[in-house]
Amino acid sequence: MKKILVLTSLALLMQQAAADTGYYLVTTYPNEGQRSVDFKYWNAKPAGKAPRSSPELGLAWNVTSRWYTELTAQWFQMSPGSNHLSAVEWQNDFMLTQGEYPVDLAFHTNIERDTDGSGEIGYEYGPVLQTEFGRTQLNLNVFLQRHCRTAQAEATTIAYQWQVKYRWIEKLQFGVQGFGEMGKWNDWLPREQQSHRAGPAVFGSWLLAGGHEWKYEAAYLIGKNSARNAKSVAMRIQYAF
Repeated sequence: MKKILVLTSLALLMQQAAADTGYYLVTTYPNEGQRSVDFKYWNAKPAGKAPRSSPELGLAWNVTSRWYTELTAQWFQMSPGSNHLSAVEWQNDFMLTQGEYPVDLAFHTNIERDTDGSGEIGYEYGPVLQTEFGRTQLNLNVFLQRHCRTAQAEATTIAYQWQVKYRWIEKLQFGVQGFGEMGKWNDWLPREQQSHRAGPAVFGSWLLAGGHEWKYEAAYLIGKNSARNAKSVAMRIQYAF
């Protein structure tokens, strides 16, 4: 029984640590000087559990052609119930290569501070990989995640993201996304206790006068969240200027 409780706690921790990047693919190709308002929303319905959702609002800045930074506020809702501010995040991504090699490489970092008074801080970091074949874009990211409370640090866990996207036309592109968490980076959970989910996704953008731009993406994911069967919807809308 004690082992089951520990595994359950770890699974819940993994969901909290991956609340953002467990639903949204990280890509980093900064358009130097561009700023954006970034709205995200996900909704998950784990089997046998109440639905939960999280709207997020961020302000981003492409400081240089290699550095992207974003500050985000997250809210969380467990149905039934009201939204409450749950965390503040600071994301920084750095391009290490830009076309010199067949696969582009970036380094992703994210710091999350919970706002529930626990003093908990989450750290996430790892490589972001992207390559292209004609109109098809392939992405693979692997992140290490760790949460630290005021008195102790939790185990470092590992998560992944992948995407296959076909760039049909600018306003409508489509593909498949996948996300997962496996447990401790050096001691993965048994397969049945891991979380893996995947599903179709659509993307697009509209260029506006003055170089402004609307971007959108949405995905429907089926698989496991916190080791429970679940169906999830994720969307993201950005206004860049």
